[in-house]
Amino acid sequence: MSLPPSIASPLLIAKECLRSTGTAHHFAYLLNTTDYRILRMDEDYDRMYIGSKDHILSLDLHDINKDPHIIHWPVSERRKMECLVSGKDANEECANFIRLIEPWNRTQLYVCGTGAYNPVCTFVNRGRRPQTSMYLQMAQARGRASRAADPSAVHETLGLKEDIFHLEPGRVESGKGKCSYDPKLNSVSALINGELYAGVYVDFMGTDSAIFRTLGTKTAMRTDQYNSRWLNDPTFIHVHLIPDSAERNDDKLYFFFREKSSEMGQSPVTQSRIGRICLNDDGGHCCLVNKWSTFLKARLICSVPGTDGMETHFDELRDVYIQPTQDTKNPVIYGVFSVSGSVFKGSAVCVYSMADIRMVFNGPFAHKEGPNYQWVAYTGKIPYPRPGTCPGGTFTPNMKSTKDYPDEVINFMRNHPAMYNPVYPVHKRPLVVRTNVDYEFTTVAVDQVAAADGNYEVLFLGTDKGTVQKVIVLPRDDLQTEELVLEEVEVFKVPTPITTMKISSKRQQMYVSSMVGLTQLALHRCDMYGEACADCCLARDPYCAWDGKSCSRYSASQKRRSRRQDVKYGNPIRQCRGFNSNANKNTLEMVQYGVEGSSTFLECQARSPHAVIKWHLQRDNSDRRKEMRSDGRVLKTEQGLLLRSLQPSDSGMYQCTATEKNFKHLLVKLQLVVLSSRAVNNALVEGAGGIVSSSLHSSSTQWTPSAGQYKDLLTILSQPEMTLINQYCQDYWQFGDPLLGALKAKDLKELKEQKKPRNRRHHGEGEEEEEQEEVET
Repeated sequence: MSLPPSIASPLLIAKECLRSTGTAHHFAYLLNTTDYRILRMDEDYDRMYIGSKDHILSLDLHDINKDPHIIHWPVSERRKMECLVSGKDANEECANFIRLIEPWNRTQLYVCGTGAYNPVCTFVNRGRRPQTSMYLQMAQARGRASRAADPSAVHETLGLKEDIFHLEPGRVESGKGKCSYDPKLNSVSALINGELYAGVYVDFMGTDSAIFRTLGTKTAMRTDQYNSRWLNDPTFIHVHLIPDSAERNDDKLYFFFREKSSEMGQSPVTQSRIGRICLNDDGGHCCLVNKWSTFLKARLICSVPGTDGMETHFDELRDVYIQPTQDTKNPVIYGVFSVSGSVFKGSAVCVYSMADIRMVFNGPFAHKEGPNYQWVAYTGKIPYPRPGTCPGGTFTPNMKSTKDYPDEVINFMRNHPAMYNPVYPVHKRPLVVRTNVDYEFTTVAVDQVAAADGNYEVLFLGTDKGTVQKVIVLPRDDLQTEELVLEEVEVFKVPTPITTMKISSKRQQMYVSSMVGLTQLALHRCDMYGEACADCCLARDPYCAWDGKSCSRYSASQKRRSRRQDVKYGNPIRQCRGFNSNANKNTLEMVQYGVEGSSTFLECQARSPHAVIKWHLQRDNSDRRKEMRSDGRVLKTEQGLLLRSLQPSDSGMYQCTATEKNFKHLLVKLQLVVLSSRAVNNALVEGAGGIVSSSLHSSSTQWTPSAGQYKDLLTILSQPEMTLINQYCQDYWQFGDPLLGALKAKDLKELKEQKKPRNRRHHGEGEEEEEQEEVET
């Protein structure tokens, strides 16, 4: 299906700075769809597969707007009417929301959707096939025995290949146990060796949750039905295969989810879980027939310890990212958590090691004597083989199937699926914490970046406001960490939660989806950090380094003599030796005019969110510089200096400096000229001649000329500052004078919001120091 790109999609609007730098590309094809989700990336084919409402998309990883392939797969009108009759919403529920896209083989995808509360699955043919060309037909007709007569040779030479992306006719089947009925109930899946493993809700009412195995040749399996000890109203987040050893029979599939945990006499609370099953689980012989006999789960803890010993828990798991390492058995697990209660709003990122996870699964089982008892560690005899062990693996080489397990093992598993000890994050504290902010993290993606002083994990954290924060966390010598927010990008202008994020390190691109659209972003924007070595060094972005001329993408192949980068310390004095003399050459110098009695705003903003800004005034005919501090007439803001009720003594040279890591950088040098209000009015009145009535001359009220009168006056007056006065008056007639007199609190807030940068946020000590300085008088 080929669609023309829209001229300006109303769904996707990003910051102008992203457009101007060419680092953001928004999916610009107008489709009658919502709820975009990146369900599969295939870097071998350079394609990305998106599921949305009634549509399946195949996009080019290099450019998501280059020849997209789109399949329209709605439900029948009859099915839609049946859904509506059952009381479901026409737009939000009675449609085919695509939730599963798995590679079936090299030329086919297995795709499932909610089917308007009747899950359906089908096959999609993909790939490329040779096109019938005039050149090929001519070559074959002439019977040439050359390489050109070979079809593959002709297509290779001419590049004549047709992309394939369409539904396979007659292959629609039930999606029960593969995809949830309700699009609001998240499902996860993994297609492994022809077997589909899925965490789903399998009924219309959304009460029967299960981890299913379907398709393939193995026995269909599921978790124990309506057993709250196994699953209790779960929300499935992620699934991933992680091998335990070199023996493939030990391979386990890990499920990440959150669920309700209710104790007798207590309100239900949310707990985050990690569960696992053996891939070769065949269920029990007499008990747990066609049900998992190796399913275990443990609680994931992400909390901040308090001074009083109490922990503040981030209970709700929102997203998981598995960061591969050189050891496939030990990836690093990143989890995004939020607070489930209403006491305060916050979110956190915790990191877990597989060593800690395996230790918990090898530890004591949770045991409960009855509904009125507390959970305790099981201290009785553990049957052999240990519950949760895979058959035919390292510890059970002679048992080829779980059906060979003794009944006592199976019965133990049914009653003890949970582990007693929880899994704590590395260092038993979160890596990143946000509290008392107006947003929450929803997604996480991690990229490992090689820099001059080592390897760094760069975190990309999506929020429920449609932004992405780019964060690194640096270790310190005292076992503490330093968090740096490198930038925050407003991906979607409308405040919509980001649902999925994928990273292509190979292409240095990130792909972000939400309910309203899809965007492709570059992982780095080095030119954003300015044209000075110091600014590039202070940015501390692992992707970027000073190459001797500009801040550009770091490459290990560059000559070390000219390369400057210091992510860990960000010390421009040491790194930019020989370049610092040029740091102030590009300082912005300007003249700004104000009118006595009115207000003016001197703009100055540091490129680094960690810099401390100071203003100094050097009055005319004086060698002394005075630091400007907030008082009744002067207000320091993050974007500059506001001067109210201007006085002649406010004239002079204003300098704005940024200090970071003991490096001082002059950002703005501004000459402020305060014009006398009496002189300006007298000049205008006298220059107007007969235009102004004599009665106005004697009046005590100030005269304000009309637009036409003012244009006539411009031909009379010849002061060099008339161009600036002209602009001032033009703004006055169009908007009124927003800076005249003392600004109200509301006006000041609006002014700050207009000037507030939307791609950076302050986090850390630098902000606290600056705020403390602002209140000094």
